[in-house]
Amino acid sequence: MKIRWTHEALLRLFEIEDFISQDSPDRARKFVDQIIEHTESLSDNPLSGRTVPEIANPDIRELIFRKYRIVYRINGKHLDILTVFEKHRLLRIDEIEA
Repeated sequence: MKIRWTHEALLRLFEIEDFISQDSPDRARKFVDQIIEHTESLSDNPLSGRTVPEIANPDIRELIFRKYRIVYRINGKHLDILTVFEKHRLLRIDEIEA
């Protein structure tokens, strides 16, 4: 299954990298790379993430990586990464593209 990153998800990755880079640009790049690598496991097993509790739609799921939630949608032969955010927050519906 092909993984595609939405504009929203890429913006969130840039924000995460920008925030961490204030302390360590090298660590920031490595961390964002780790998030991306973590999502690659979904291409073989898209149902490995749990259903997002706030949405209760079986096609919208999430994968947890450290303190971040990676929200994705199973979309036919594609898997769309919708957003990435800190796991202490709840997902807002305006954070995911329709």
